[in-house]
Amino acid sequence: MRAKTVLPAVAMTAVSMVLTLAVVVMWLGAAVPWPVALVVGLGIDGGWLATLAYERRLAAQGDHNTAVSAVGWSFGVLAAGVLVAHALTADHATAAWLAVAWLPIAAKALWLVHSLWERTALTPVALDAIRGIQQEARDEAAVARARLRAEAATEETRLTAVTEAGARVARVQAKTAQILSGAWSTLETARAGEETGRALTSVTARVTPGVTPRWELPVWGPSEPLSARSLESAPALTDEALDVIVDEIRTSETPALSYREMAARFRAAGHAASEMRLRAAWKRVVA
Repeated sequence: MRAKTVLPAVAMTAVSMVLTLAVVVMWLGAAVPWPVALVVGLGIDGGWLATLAYERRLAAQGDHNTAVSAVGWSFGVLAAGVLVAHALTADHATAAWLAVAWLPIAAKALWLVHSLWERTALTPVALDAIRGIQQEARDEAAVARARLRAEAATEETRLTAVTEAGARVARVQAKTAQILSGAWSTLETARAGEETGRALTSVTARVTPGVTPRWELPVWGPSEPLSARSLESAPALTDEALDVIVDEIRTSETPALSYREMAARFRAAGHAASEMRLRAAWKRVVA
């Protein structure tokens, strides 16, 4: 990985130094002896290379010197200026010389990029650890997304099942209510009908002469919970005692109470008797 940044910088530096030396020798060789021009070219390249070497040494120690960097950039700018001046004074191929005049600056920039890479470079162990952490984070995120999707699907299924069950219960309740309403309407019609009244009179014993007994509808409504005392076993009333209690409750008001009212007061008073015995006692009392 280090070679990917250092090799381009080294190549660009070599090309820039050769080009600068050649231009100085050709340009100044016409005005001064060529050894003098060679010394000038080597001086520019030597100063550029010396500051670069010192910068690399400081970078290897984890240090940086602004003054050395400024001197190095100065030599780079000087080399680029020499190339630009030679291009502008050349009799031919001015554009070509200007095209390569940026090489010293480019070489310096590449070394800057390489130094930045070195400051942020990590060891293979650290890179493997970072990749492992990133992969673990991606795995956890994927598992969390899958868990959320599964929980959402489960909740949707549960809500659908609950909704369907509630709808079925509502339909059954509505159907039952409709059936009960029809049965109650039928009973009410039978109770209020004139012909039905006469038919019931023919099979029902008269309470008093000239009075037709009234056929009571069954009670439809909430049932009251039994108390603990009512659940306890109590001695059954004899027929005589039951007749006395029924007669007392029936004649407690004027006119006499109906069977339905008597039965309600009988049980409210705490007495216990089966429906069959209570009706039999009622018939004996009113006979």
